[in-house]
Amino acid sequence: MLKGHPKGLYVAFFANMGERFGFYTMMAILVLFLQAKFGIAAERAGDIYSWFYFAIYALALLGGILADATKKYTAIISLGQVIMFVGYIAMAIPGLPLSLTLGALFTIAIGNGFFKGNLQAVVGQLYDDPKYDKVRDNAFLIFYMGINVGAFFAPFAAMGVRNWWLKTNGYLHDGSLPALCHQYKDGILEDTTVFQQLADAVSLNGPIADLGAFADSYIEVFSRGYNFAFGIAAIAMVISLAAYLIFHKHLPKREKAAGEKTITLREKPLAIPMAVVAFAITAFLVSLFKDFKTGMAIGLFAGFVTWIVMIATKEEKQRVVSLLLVFFVVIFFWMGFHQNGLTMTFFARDYSAKSVDSFTYLFFTLKSLITILVFIAGMVMLLNTRSEAKNRIIGAVMAVVGGGLSYWFYTIGAETNPIAPEVYQSFNPLYIVSLTFVVMAAFAWMNKKGIEPSTPKKIGIGMVIASLGFVILVIGSFNLISPVDLQVLNDAGEVTKVYPVPDSSRVMPYWLMSTYLVLTFAELFLSPMGLSFVSKVAPTRFQGVMQGGWLLATAVGNKLLFIGSFFWEKIQLWQLWGIFVVTCLLSAAFIFSILKRLENATK
Repeated sequence: MLKGHPKGLYVAFFANMGERFGFYTMMAILVLFLQAKFGIAAERAGDIYSWFYFAIYALALLGGILADATKKYTAIISLGQVIMFVGYIAMAIPGLPLSLTLGALFTIAIGNGFFKGNLQAVVGQLYDDPKYDKVRDNAFLIFYMGINVGAFFAPFAAMGVRNWWLKTNGYLHDGSLPALCHQYKDGILEDTTVFQQLADAVSLNGPIADLGAFADSYIEVFSRGYNFAFGIAAIAMVISLAAYLIFHKHLPKREKAAGEKTITLREKPLAIPMAVVAFAITAFLVSLFKDFKTGMAIGLFAGFVTWIVMIATKEEKQRVVSLLLVFFVVIFFWMGFHQNGLTMTFFARDYSAKSVDSFTYLFFTLKSLITILVFIAGMVMLLNTRSEAKNRIIGAVMAVVGGGLSYWFYTIGAETNPIAPEVYQSFNPLYIVSLTFVVMAAFAWMNKKGIEPSTPKKIGIGMVIASLGFVILVIGSFNLISPVDLQVLNDAGEVTKVYPVPDSSRVMPYWLMSTYLVLTFAELFLSPMGLSFVSKVAPTRFQGVMQGGWLLATAVGNKLLFIGSFFWEKIQLWQLWGIFVVTCLLSAAFIFSILKRLENATK
């Protein structure tokens, strides 16, 4: 897989894998932690979640500007890792008020801004050597797989630590209980029958006699288990930093070439004032329709676009504008895709079955999932007719061992097995790890036949595939009782009571699992291809900045995540998913309409 690639790709792969393990450990549980600990509504939790996701990527622009101006990419990357570690340690401290929790999240976002975009820029620099240029797309697929190897294990780590702490304190897990605990404490839970039943079911020490004491205890234990999971993320950052510092000598040291221009605040003095004007006007116009915070987020993107276009030379401008057009499109992909940690997590918690049969349970435990992965990898090696006989024999052994263990886990499984909503977060990285080889092989085969799509065309195809993923959820949500139908309002339109989702509206996990599968195909066509496109098209002096611009576009898409949480309790579920079907299709149409321009920019 790594044949023909520079050694620096190993360093970037493992440094990124460790950091992403920590990051996705946190993201798998962040919105659940906020609601369980502080009792905030879905819309408020979604607002915090989207702002954090926005800051994570938007601050990459600052990191890119610093790296491009100083040419000290590797030093800024390691500084970002240290800052992230400090933020994760703060998140691991139990009992922090919401204000300090938000401060810890902002610290993580700053560190990530220094780390993520610049590491991507360094990977691109590895392939500026003409002998490596032909494998640039594959390199970013491999690099992207490193992200998802870490992300695959993250939800299991978070769930395992939380469940261990609950069990240590005499409780089992039930994701619907923290909300009921808060409602009971706030005095808005009129009928306590369901609450009593669920409380008794999770208590390992017999029936609950005092619901008030139980509510306080369960919230404290539940949220503290998540604090310990944030500690796991901090440990992952230490490992990531150690791997990076030991082996970073294999990464390129990008020095300023003779006569090369760099970014300075003095060039084109009107660029910054005009960017500020663009920011202010956009922020004001958007705030007329939404709120000023959202206006600021979108305004920042408008300011960046104005600034980068103004400072680009005539020779650079065609490439810069082509990249900006792609950035605009990916906003809408991430707005839909990152619902996986928000509304799709709400769906997993409230609308997916709480327990499953022994076969389905194979996909919800780490040990059985690993055996399935071993089986799949073995079959790929066995069926690869171009592989050496030794490798095919190894593949056969892996397939037999993996398949045999999977079947054994199935036979010893119980008839019903409880599952946690966090585990759904593992399916996307699982699919990434499994399908990256398939997609790489498909692209290689098409390349040999001379029919491989251009990088921009792959991005457009990815948007079409993404729309199909949300179509699955549209179909799966028909006839379900939506959150808006479970609310009781007073005369002033205020919510006075919220009924729990009835079991009749819980569906099999395969709806979400299938959605994640299709969205993963879309992601493989879009995200690593986008990174490759940016690294190839970006002018030399803008390598860090344009990677930051890609992440800024991702940030704007993340800020627009609030669309999902805003409509979660206001419209029917199938209508909510339909919003993302439409935006993905419109974005695909736009990409294909400017395809020639984008393809010319890569030449």
